[in-house]
Amino acid sequence: MAYNKIRFLTGDLPLLPKFPNRINHNGNLQKQQYFMLFHEHQLHHILATRTIHRLQKGHSFKLWYIMAKDTQDSTFLPIQETIVHNNKTARAIELVILALLTSLLVYRVFSFKNQDHYLPWLVAFLCELWFTFYWILSVSTKWNQNTTITYPERLLKRVNETEFPSVDIFVTTADPILEPSIITMNTVLSLLAVDYPAGKLALYLSDDGCSPLTYYSLVETTKFAKLWIPFCKKYNVQVRAPFRYFTPESIPSGDDSLDFQQEWKKMKNEYGDLYKKIDLAAQRPFTCEPNSDFGIIFCDVNRSDHPAIIKVISENKEDTPSDLPHVIYISREKSLKHPHYFKAGAMNVLARVSGVMTNAPLMLNVDCDMYANNPLVFLHAMCIYFGIKNEEDGGFIQFPQAFYDALKDDPFGNQLVNLAVSIFTQSFCLLQQSFICAKFLLIRFLKDVYKMFASYIANGLSSMQGTLYAGSNCFHQRKIIYGSSPGDISTAKMVNEDLRNTFGESIELREAAAHILSGSDAKIEKRNNPSSFIEKAIHVAGCTYEYGTSWGKKVGWLYGAATEDVLTGINIHGRGWKSVLTSPVPLAFLGCAPTTYPSSLKQQKRWANGLFEILFTSNNPLLLTIKGKLWFRQALGYLWVCMWALRSIPESCYAVLPAYCIITNSNFLPKINEPAFLIPMGIFVIYNLYVFWEFKSLGVSARMWWNLQTMGRVNTITAWLFSFISVMLKLIGLSQTVFELTQKEQSPNNGDDEGRFTYDKSPMIIPGVFILLINLTALVNAMLRLLKVDFSENWIGELGVGEIICSVWVTLCFGEFLKGLFRNGKYGIPFSTIWKSGALALFFVQICRIKSQS
Repeated sequence: MAYNKIRFLTGDLPLLPKFPNRINHNGNLQKQQYFMLFHEHQLHHILATRTIHRLQKGHSFKLWYIMAKDTQDSTFLPIQETIVHNNKTARAIELVILALLTSLLVYRVFSFKNQDHYLPWLVAFLCELWFTFYWILSVSTKWNQNTTITYPERLLKRVNETEFPSVDIFVTTADPILEPSIITMNTVLSLLAVDYPAGKLALYLSDDGCSPLTYYSLVETTKFAKLWIPFCKKYNVQVRAPFRYFTPESIPSGDDSLDFQQEWKKMKNEYGDLYKKIDLAAQRPFTCEPNSDFGIIFCDVNRSDHPAIIKVISENKEDTPSDLPHVIYISREKSLKHPHYFKAGAMNVLARVSGVMTNAPLMLNVDCDMYANNPLVFLHAMCIYFGIKNEEDGGFIQFPQAFYDALKDDPFGNQLVNLAVSIFTQSFCLLQQSFICAKFLLIRFLKDVYKMFASYIANGLSSMQGTLYAGSNCFHQRKIIYGSSPGDISTAKMVNEDLRNTFGESIELREAAAHILSGSDAKIEKRNNPSSFIEKAIHVAGCTYEYGTSWGKKVGWLYGAATEDVLTGINIHGRGWKSVLTSPVPLAFLGCAPTTYPSSLKQQKRWANGLFEILFTSNNPLLLTIKGKLWFRQALGYLWVCMWALRSIPESCYAVLPAYCIITNSNFLPKINEPAFLIPMGIFVIYNLYVFWEFKSLGVSARMWWNLQTMGRVNTITAWLFSFISVMLKLIGLSQTVFELTQKEQSPNNGDDEGRFTYDKSPMIIPGVFILLINLTALVNAMLRLLKVDFSENWIGELGVGEIICSVWVTLCFGEFLKGLFRNGKYGIPFSTIWKSGALALFFVQICRIKSQS
């Protein structure tokens, strides 16, 4: 038996030829743990032993010793497995914080009658009551945690490609300006080139902007794909989005074959030509040319009022096999007289059109900027599809959203949600990547890697009914989108009249839906030729087709909230299904995060707005717990997310309290000479140290930790506050939902603008500037009062030290706004925003002075 050499943090050490059940290494008996890995077509059985051995700077840390054994028999190994995390330390700290929060509430209740100023004490009590409730939601959600790991190499040895299900891929775009066509086309190319049978794929591009540029780009991209896909599969290219592959760092080396170098240069030139064509088309206006295909389709077309347009760009027929899947362009019908329900409406059109044309049992939906970064992503999904033991465990398969070219230290807080998933995955699966990169095991597990990730929400939800549907990078079963529930045979036996009421008038769609819901393996005739169903597909893409049906209510992507993804996901969970979150290495999908502060603010507002709307629908988590099959703790997890907007009210009030108390010479915290002062101080210190420990464990810099903490406060008091106001106005009928697209950057920012805050005239930052100004005023007031203190008396208990500390902390959180007050141009806060905030601050100070004099 041959054993490989392992590279450790301490250098290269040979493995012992034999490993007993217990290993005595320098006199220490150790436990054994097992991991399973693959290298191309060979299975490696990894026996891992960890030892606390080396001392560095007085601190012990853990090393991982790995032994690899080649074997060809993988029939007994799982193609997917669940790793349960041990997070006892995090649990203990969270319970301590909960105990302190409860103690603070009890203290406020019993000391209320002794207060001279009831208002700040009452407001503080209500805010802290909310914080305690929200902390309980967080602790409940994170209490039990697990992660799903997939093994595509084992899948290929057990399941023949002919058994793989067909997949319809949905790519959505709405504006070629905000979402540049070259980014969308790279996403398309990466998906067309994945390692999956081309005859089982169909890619649908939904163009909600009805743009001739998008259509032209797709036609030209399809031509390039006929060269790009064979090149990627011939040379096993790992990054199959050309704009990420052809970088200065990817120049072939002298060790590469001459054929590869020549084809690489040819392919780079071909992509350069494609880029130039799309770029030139974007710069010049579209003209109607009667003899051209574009002129016939798009001449005199209004993007807000036009008939449905469906074109089969490429067709993979059974009698002419090729490496290119079906490629279909869709621009659904729009009319000013009918609602269109934003992305949810577009997704339902995609579901209906694909049901008529190809009717694959699985559907993958991807945002236009989320390219497939891992060519095996479909195989990772199939590991779960074939590996689930119970039907209800496969509601949907979600891959995390991660970003390329992220700004250093994440100054706008874009990656707070995805940080834990990506970091954990890179740590845990580094050994899989090492097989591809170095042909030997390269293991550098970070210390207590499972406990690192255990602090975050995603794995907590995974231990219950599963993660949230994030709106992109998600595989759905068509029958579940069509309303099926686990073990429900009623949908499988729907009669024609029921099918008509549910799915509409289209005979072809009803036939396809009945086929999917019945679970029949028989193929529907001619579904492999989408071009023969164009007229039928145009019918179901009409803007009036949904009237009198269940689309958007019980079937498809649900209407009623701007975040149609979470709304649809919670409905799936409410029917009893579970979902799975998995993240391979390399990461499955990568997209572009907002690179400017206004774009990030707009995105935060849209998310919080849509999530809050869910609470006012029939899919409210608590209602689904009572009437449906949503688990209670899963409902608490959904509440934790859906109440982002509501959270802005207590956080804004708490940010105002220090300034109010300093100016009015009152207090909302125990005095520093009282023993009870240790309670809020303990919460403040322990919580911040706990979060810092979590982030440092993940390898995050102190600067990034600070950015995420401060932007959490800033986003809550700005974007989330406006989300709350927006939903309230909508509920009373004074406003309507507006879907705001986020600007997608064609290339990352460079130079002086990278990571710097820029501002526009958006009213969303007014509350933040107001909070900053009143706390600055309060600190000046406190300094003036300090000059008048008689230090011979007991002055420290009367000064309001706790309120001053809080005011300083709030000012630090809004430090970027403070810099913006003194900067010019786009880096400075607009004067109109400053004077509006200043007027509100002056009004607030006057009220405080009147209150203090009364």
